Amino acid sequence: MAMIINRQIALEGAILKAISPLGSETAQRALGPVSKKFLGVLPLKSLNCTKERITRKNGSSFKVCIMKGKKAEGKTVGILWLHGGGYVLGAPEMAIMSFPRHLINNCNCVIVAPDYTLSCVSPYPAALNDAYLTLKWLKKNRERLGIDCEKFVVGGESAGGGLTAALCIYARDKGEECIGLQLPLYPMLDDRVTDTSADNSAPVWNTKANKAAWRIYLGDSVMNNGVPPYAAPARETNYKCLPPAISIIGTAEPFYRETLTFFDNLKKAEIDTALKKIEGGYHAFDMLAPYAEITKEANAFLLEKYNEFSDKYIVGN
Repeated sequence: MAMIINRQIALEGAILKAISPLGSETAQRALGPVSKKFLGVLPLKSLNCTKERITRKNGSSFKVCIMKGKKAEGKTVGILWLHGGGYVLGAPEMAIMSFPRHLINNCNCVIVAPDYTLSCVSPYPAALNDAYLTLKWLKKNRERLGIDCEKFVVGGESAGGGLTAALCIYARDKGEECIGLQLPLYPMLDDRVTDTSADNSAPVWNTKANKAAWRIYLGDSVMNNGVPPYAAPARETNYKCLPPAISIIGTAEPFYRETLTFFDNLKKAEIDTALKKIEGGYHAFDMLAPYAEITKEANAFLLEKYNEFSDKYIVGN
């Protein structure tokens, strides 16, 4: 599929496309643990970060990064943030590269980012289980963390965006009513082929990388009829009572079509949404080209809508 890349980010895209090793399952499996170690040393001092551990029922535990906003006006909002990386790569310290740094600098919030289980270690539902456990931990520790609002924001980029949507569906079905807003940014939602993921050769994330990542996450069940929406949220058929949603999506993305469809389905269910299409944006352009004008426009949109929606659905409740 021919992709028109925005000229502001074309050079970065060409370089990343030339050096990307993500086109095979073998490479992604090998890079998963490496990425966790490499990204795990990113400094989060500027995000006022401390780290704690959450213990699972089996006695094992995982790290959470706790970041506190620099503005103190009004009520403090609790945010659960899920990092990207195709479910197979990444670490919560990626927050220094992604939208949480703008939330920390501009909003009164506490962000909790878990080091959830990567699919190269254990496939679905391990990551979802960790995300849900973090949500329950956040509820239990809300007052200790200095969070004033009873409802939380859940957000994430890429696979973290997909995990955001999955967690919102799962929490609703479990009877949880503590999520008031979701931010699934350019989310990885559908293991099936769409018209923009079928033959995509854009930088950073394309058809080959996408197929490999879904295969690692879902194994032999990938693209089968039995895949649940908790694994691939685009499979959901009931969008009632899900939280309002905000996102951005690039038109050169393999996830472009599935994101539009997901947000259309939310709107049909009368869920409040705000989605900005970024012309010529490839996957994670905002993280990889932070000084581009389209990145500034995207972040300004997200901050404006976050403030509007959080006032309406989090602070006001």
